[in-house]
Amino acid sequence: VGATIKLITVDEICYFKADSKYTLVVTPAAESLIKKPIKELTDELDPQQFWQIHRSTLVNVNSIAGVTRDIGGHLKLKLKQRPELLSVSEGYTHLFRQM
Repeated sequence: VGATIKLITVDEICYFKADSKYTLVVTPAAESLIKKPIKELTDELDPQQFWQIHRSTLVNVNSIAGVTRDIGGHLKLKLKQRPELLSVSEGYTHLFRQM
């Protein structure tokens, strides 16, 4: 926030979402922007903990409360500590077949 640097641990993060030149970092209580693309985060984060569910979204597996299917048959993720639903694109639905 302004000139303040906020430290966020990886375990606190619910998900990352690409937002033009920035990436939105979402925790249960707050949202922050960083100047690091999703592609770099994908390469740096543990693939067992963070799954890419869309070209613009990485989700913390530990934040997932459940998976639902909408009327069109598309998968949506419900998170434990956030109200929004995250869309899973077709290319990533295989991650949830075993659930």
